[in-house]
Formats: sequence, structure tokens, C-alpha cells
Amino acid sequence: MKSVLLFLFLGISFCGQAQNLTGIWRGNFKSTPAGPQGRQLDLLGVDQRYKFEVQIDQNKKNFKGVTYSYLTTVFYGKATCQGTVNPATHQVLLEELKIVEVRMSGGSDACIMTLFLKYSKENDEEFLEGNYISYNTSDSTNCGRGTVFLRKVTTSDFYEEPFLANKDKQKPVESTPPAQKPVVKKIDTTAGKPKPAIAKTTPKTTNPQTTVKKPVTVTKPANKAVVKTPTETKPNVKIVETDTVKKVDVKVPPLARIPTPKVLANRENELVKTITTDAKEIEINIYDNGTVDNDTISVYVDKKLVLSNKRLTEKAIPLTISLDETVNYHELVMVAENLGEIPPNTSLMVVKAGSKQYEVRITSTEQKNAVIVFKYEP
Repeated sequence: MKSVLLFLFLGISFCGQAQNLTGIWRGNFKSTPAGPQGRQLDLLGVDQRYKFEVQIDQNKKNFKGVTYSYLTTVFYGKATCQGTVNPATHQVLLEELKIVEVRMSGGSDACIMTLFLKYSKENDEEFLEGNYISYNTSDSTNCGRGTVFLRKVTTSDFYEEPFLANKDKQKPVESTPPAQKPVVKKIDTTAGKPKPAIAKTTPKTTNPQTTVKKPVTVTKPANKAVVKTPTETKPNVKIVETDTVKKVDVKVPPLARIPTPKVLANRENELVKTITTDAKEIEINIYDNGTVDNDTISVYVDKKLVLSNKRLTEKAIPLTISLDETVNYHELVMVAENLGEIPPNTSLMVVKAGSKQYEVRITSTEQKNAVIVFKYEP
């Protein structure tokens, strides 16, 4: 029984280490005012969004930090906060404690929020999403409720708090020396006689150089081209852009015959997700992920431009890809045409393939494109 409990505690502590909230989180919260006014705004479709940044210093299951709520110069507020993390359920409770800096317009009220969030991680991206409630600091009346979306980022729109800046300075000093010294010592001690061993290894390096040259002549990268060629000789793929009235059928010739667009050749292309499906038709909807800040994207499928300079909003940009049984591999590349008002360029791609649905959060920059691969397996 003791061993079972020990394993449970070890599992919980491991989850807690993996779920480290320390750092900077930025996104937005969407506000719905309380009372009849809030219901009326909902019916009218009015979107009240504010930018939101949280800087967190976590210690085991507890954390402290600061929050920033802002919308250009109209509203700016900084508050201290504290919270707890449940590693088993990934639930996060964040409570604002006290407003320490504030700048607002005459008709605005200072409100403190309590956030009920859930942590998630997809590839290298970390997210906090959920709901909040708020009350007025002057009379404790209800300020309303809403939704929250946060992404972990590396920079602040304001300044990095001392509790984070000090940790960043300490990390490289502690980590680099012990990592290198034991490796060098182990190699020297196993040789026994270091000097003759070094003298012997130096001529031997010429032999490994000849062995290294052998795989170079084989040119391993050529294998990638060989893998792609069978798909190139097979029938065409129909790509339909559904955000226009007329359906546009794009016939895709063999990939080897298509010149690679400069924006794909000159930027790094990072694989974000691979989706394997038996569906012959894939429906894709692309949205702005978080604050609508004039992010603009273009989309290529198998090197063919299918969406050009589309502005991301809360309204979906639809795209349909029809898969051929004889063509089992397709590459969709999302290119950032700009970084919007809040870098980087972020989007949410909702993919419906048969009975399954996928949500892919994408980050692209002016140096890096995002790649989604579709594999057809009937």
C-alpha cells in the first residue's frame, strides 16, 4: 500500500514539474457586463475585448505574480495576484489581490478579477484558457464576467518583473559549467595515458573522415526527393476555396515540376501537426487565435497558393481539400504576411476530417512558416 501511495505522489510531483507556469503569459479577456446591458450586448454581438498579460512565479502548487489589463491608452491597470495549480486536473485558479497602478478614462471602473483557467500544451505552445468573474474595487458591485485566453510568451509588453529577470540571469550560470566539466574529465580518465591516446586518435580521424565522405556521396537528402516522387506522378488533387461564391478547383501538377515559391524556400518551414485520416474531404476553418489584431496570412497546398493575403478575424476563412485515394500525402503551409499589432502572427485552424475534428493552434513569423501534413489512409 505504501509503494502504491509513493508512486501516486511521484506521479503528481512529476506532473507538477512538467506543468510549470513560471513566465510571461499574454492574450486577452472578453468582457460581458452584468445585468440587462450585458445581455443586450450579447444579442447585438458587441465584442468587448481587452489585452491581458500575466507574469507568474510558481513555487510547487502555488504562485504569485502581477497582471496587466490594457487597451491602448483608454485603459491600463496593473494588479498583484496569487493562485494555485492542480497538477492532476490542470486547473488553475488565479485571484487578483490589489490594483497597484491604474490609468483609465473618466467613465471606467477599476475591477478585480478571479480567473478559473485550464492549462494545456500543444507541441511547444502552452495555453491557459477559461472564464473569469469580477467586482468593483470601490463598492464591491458585480463588474461582469467573461472568457480568458492566454499563451506563454518570452517577452512582455511592459517590463519583466524582477522575480523573472533574476531567474533568467541565474539559469545560464548554474547550468553550463557542470554540464561540460564531467564530460571532459570522463574522456580523459578512461584513456589512462592521455598524451599517446590523443596522438593515436588524431591520425585515426582521417579514417573517419573517409567514412564520413561515404554517406555524403550517397546524399541522404536525396531520399526525401525519392519519397516525394511517387506522389508526384499520381493523379491531381482538387482544392476548393469556400470563402468565395464560386468553387475554385486547383489542379496540382507533380511537385517536382512546381517551382518552390520564394516565401517557402527562403523561410524555415516548421511541422506543426500531422493528421492521418480516411476521409476523402477535409473541411478547414481558419480564425484569429486570441485578440483580433490585423494578422494577415497566405496558405499554400502542395506549393500551390490557395489563399492570398487573408485577414484573420473571428469569422472563419473556409477551405476544403478533396483527397484522392492515389495521393496520400499533402502539405499545407501557412505563411505570415505580417505580424499584426501583437506579434507573432497567431491563428486557430479547425480541421474536420470525417467524424473527427482537430484544433491546431499556429504561430508563424516573418522567418518561419507553419506546416500541417495530411496523410490519407483508407
